[in-house]
Amino acid sequence: MPKKIAELYSEILKKITPSEKDKTKIEALARDLETKIASACEEKNINATVRAEGSVAKDTWLTENPDIDIFMRLPHTIPKKDLGKVSLEIARKATSGSKQVERFAEHPYLEAFVNDFRVNIVPCYAVKRGEWLSATDRTPFHTDYVKKRLHKTLRNEVRLLKKFMQGIGVYGAEIKIGGFSGYLCELLILRYKSFTATLQAFAKYTQRIILDIENYYVDGKKEIQLTFNEPLVIIDPVDKARNVASAVQAQRLHTFVSAARAFIKTPSAKFFYPPQSKACTAEVLKQKLEDHGATCLFITCDAIETVSDVLWGQLYRTQRALRKMVTLNDFKVLRDTVWSDEKTLNVFVFELEQRILPSVKKHLGPPLTRETECNNFLSKYVAGNNHVVSGPYIEDGRWVVELQRRCTDAVNLIREKLNEGGRKTGVAELVSQALKDGFSVLVNSEISQVYKSNKDFAKFLTGFLKGTPFWLEARARV
Repeated sequence: MPKKIAELYSEILKKITPSEKDKTKIEALARDLETKIASACEEKNINATVRAEGSVAKDTWLTENPDIDIFMRLPHTIPKKDLGKVSLEIARKATSGSKQVERFAEHPYLEAFVNDFRVNIVPCYAVKRGEWLSATDRTPFHTDYVKKRLHKTLRNEVRLLKKFMQGIGVYGAEIKIGGFSGYLCELLILRYKSFTATLQAFAKYTQRIILDIENYYVDGKKEIQLTFNEPLVIIDPVDKARNVASAVQAQRLHTFVSAARAFIKTPSAKFFYPPQSKACTAEVLKQKLEDHGATCLFITCDAIETVSDVLWGQLYRTQRALRKMVTLNDFKVLRDTVWSDEKTLNVFVFELEQRILPSVKKHLGPPLTRETECNNFLSKYVAGNNHVVSGPYIEDGRWVVELQRRCTDAVNLIREKLNEGGRKTGVAELVSQALKDGFSVLVNSEISQVYKSNKDFAKFLTGFLKGTPFWLEARARV
């Protein structure tokens, strides 16, 4: 390893590797919580095994992110429908007096803030390997698998990989991010043996990446390709039927690939600690939008009361539905995204090539070689169709007709489709309810008031309009 790179890694590791004092403090808190949770289980006459899991148990956590995951392995006599309720009661009692937030994965779990540390108290069933009753049942087996194989040097490599992924915005398997989980990072290091080798492997990405560390599939990639369809497939060493990378969105994978290539060419601490994003002034924003050339449409609505994962699932589903609706009506979407503060404001952003379309469009019919389809086309458009402007006529061996567009203004289209909540358009249920309570469709600088009143949204929109990732800018300056 070149000296300059080694020095960079050493510098980063000093910042992100917990000291012995840090470890002692976190481990003591984890043991205390284990004891309190076990005691709360006993009071409810529930025989449970309680222990820390995740990055704290595997010693792959970062100094800046000491999240503690405590799992309760509960008997399968507790019905699945009651698992969340029972575990929440236990978790709330064990962390009484602390700030508590109910979260949701396959079933509810509790996030508590104890002594200023984030603690996740999660239920799972005490099952044998392979006899899974809930998604979290695998976690204790993941911990055991990694702890057995990940020595100290490799743990530091995991830390570098996690911090790099945090820096470029692809770390976290929650729905909001759709990125790489901590367990996935650990498996990548187990496979490639170092942070650098992992980046080099992904930098060569030209087709689907498939890893089967335990060689479960004797037919190799061919069998895996028939079983899994995600762009990144990492077979779970404790469950051959599961892809650990199933939550990784294609966009996050491609971002990681591109950032890996950029880092290899121009290594920099900025990949791990990106510069603070700054919002431009409202006046500069207005000028940017006026000079942008395209049309930016913003759909805003107020609070949607639900847990984070459910909220983002609903927002992304709605985003896809709105994009499809706009596209089917001939508007070209250049980019689209959604932003939320998860409390009071949700904003869908659509960058369109143009807001207003010509009133007439060309509609291609079937080629003359397909007689039946031609007859059907002519029956539809020759007579009695008020939307026909010209035709049908023959062009390049096929029937063509010119039609009057039903809607030429994207703003009018969106308002019409969302007026009753947009369920028929595919808007998700909770978002639909919020839209019924009121929404706005804003064009370009009409977003200024929202921009000025919300600093986080202002930073987000500034970055969206800029488009270029910070790590690509760093490379360009060298």
